Amino acid sequence: MQNLMDTKTLAYLNMYAVLGTLENLCELVPEAADLVRDAKPISIGFDVKNGPSATLFFKNGRCRMEQGCGACDVKLPFSSCEKFNGLIDGTVTPIPSKGFTHIGFLLKKFTPLTDVLGKYLRASEEDLKDPEFLATSTKLMVNVIGVAIAQVANNDEIGKFSADHIPDGSVRLGIHGGPSVELAVKNHRILCYKRPPEKFRASMMFESLETARALFDGKLNALEGVGTGKVEMTGMCNMLDNINRILDRVSLYLA
Repeated sequence: MQNLMDTKTLAYLNMYAVLGTLENLCELVPEAADLVRDAKPISIGFDVKNGPSATLFFKNGRCRMEQGCGACDVKLPFSSCEKFNGLIDGTVTPIPSKGFTHIGFLLKKFTPLTDVLGKYLRASEEDLKDPEFLATSTKLMVNVIGVAIAQVANNDEIGKFSADHIPDGSVRLGIHGGPSVELAVKNHRILCYKRPPEKFRASMMFESLETARALFDGKLNALEGVGTGKVEMTGMCNMLDNINRILDRVSLYLA
């Protein structure tokens, strides 16, 4: 049994679930959008040896991510998944292999942008007392959790074991009256779409922003939430059971 985190899985999670959430941050947080609004269109590629590869495109205060980094203005290579994970936890400073003339954007725009993201994803108890901050932070976390479930299901050995028992179809994950995502399962692999599914075979919905936040922060167990009515699970039990097993692994990676 694999009990500890796998560094390659963590790299995929950091790339698509964490850095990928910059897309949503720029949509939801004016402070983030303002940081890159006046900058010329620019793209930053992250190329991890034996790991993920993706490019962030910035234009008019917006951000989008695409897989691969063939055509990028700035390229940040990483010799291993461990090195890339070090970028996310702040222990590694990458050296661009392309785009040295854009170093000012990295230092003055991109780094502060990731600082804002960190503020919302690792929110303090004091910040969460602000209802508007709580709402934005939790909306971002719904996207992070959804994408993280997909990455753990597709890369982590225990996650793949659970995914092997999930039939094809979609699972809705979200908050009543708030955001939700689609976990689309095909051939035991999962893709996360950051929008509500048109139809689904199973659903896991949280009663409120506060309930979702408590679960994301490890203060509420999903099954406990079902018992108290704070978490609603409907549809195919085997899909939900295995999604919950994967969610347990996600909490280890995001802790």
